[in-house]
Amino acid sequence: MGDTGYIASVVATYWFVSISMVYLNKILMSNDDVSIPAPLFITWYQCVVTILVCWVAGKVGEVMLKRGEVLPTNESDEFNANKGHRGKSFFSQFPKAQYNVSVGRKVLPLSIIFVGMISFNNLCLQYVEVSFYNVARSLTIVFNVVLSRIILGSPSSMKTLLCLSIVILGFFMGAKGEVNFTMIGTLFGICSSLFVSLNSILTKKVLPAVDNDHWKLTFYNNVNAMILFLPLIAYFESGALLAGFRKQFISPTFWAAMSVAGIMGFSIGIVTVLQIKATSPLSHNISGTAKAAFQSMLAFYIWKNPATVMGVAGMFVVLGGSLLYTIVKMREGSTTGKKPIPTSSPKQNASA
Repeated sequence: MGDTGYIASVVATYWFVSISMVYLNKILMSNDDVSIPAPLFITWYQCVVTILVCWVAGKVGEVMLKRGEVLPTNESDEFNANKGHRGKSFFSQFPKAQYNVSVGRKVLPLSIIFVGMISFNNLCLQYVEVSFYNVARSLTIVFNVVLSRIILGSPSSMKTLLCLSIVILGFFMGAKGEVNFTMIGTLFGICSSLFVSLNSILTKKVLPAVDNDHWKLTFYNNVNAMILFLPLIAYFESGALLAGFRKQFISPTFWAAMSVAGIMGFSIGIVTVLQIKATSPLSHNISGTAKAAFQSMLAFYIWKNPATVMGVAGMFVVLGGSLLYTIVKMREGSTTGKKPIPTSSPKQNASA
């Protein structure tokens, strides 16, 4: 397969995994015939699946390392690896999944934010239409700039503020034009955006505790989250779980859908990294923007969501502002001599 074919296959895989994950989570969060009204339990189970996948990947990686199959150590090797010339080294990137209590304590503050992030994300998906989902969660970059200014003291240029203004305008246009608008779902989306931003900022501080390894951080975060979710599930969803034993808990379809969603939650991190390496951080964000537009438009057809001119226009204004923001930040990073940092890192079981 040539370079063009490889890039196309990676982008297509990213689109398929990301869109499928959102759609499947929507079904699990809102379809009573397939699932149960217990979003915290569903999210908890996906954390468990992620932990198991991390453990299996770490075991396979350990075997690969014992065979001497190491990760690429220079750009030439990395380029060959991206094209599949050294496919056997893929699992070498996954560390052995073992939990150290002292490290877990250091990661705990981030894990609390992580629990809020994935909980609000799935609650948003439960209450809003899939076609409105990207708009409801569109304020992440706004919170990124505001919190970076407050917490890190990072200044913002006029171009950046203009991009944020476009996103905010699109958010209100989309909310105004949404036929099935729900205030609680939109508030959950805003909270999700806030926690995604907090997660991104705090991740940079916590990464040194796990040797700057995103996959190790994914494992620790999900183990901590698995524990943190238990009292919340017991308090808020014990009744729904007891009722679920009579129907969904004995349904193979329910557990299959739950497991596939968990695996996809882990896989999105892999395909995100592959797309960034195969293209570039900017191209990845362009692909993500196009994917979000396609995902929303397809949702109008699949879920028969009613569309309005204002709602669709708001969605594209949000996506356009987000893309402009990415381009501005990449250019500002280049002119200051700083290497642009990809806006996406391995996802930690959050919907893309």
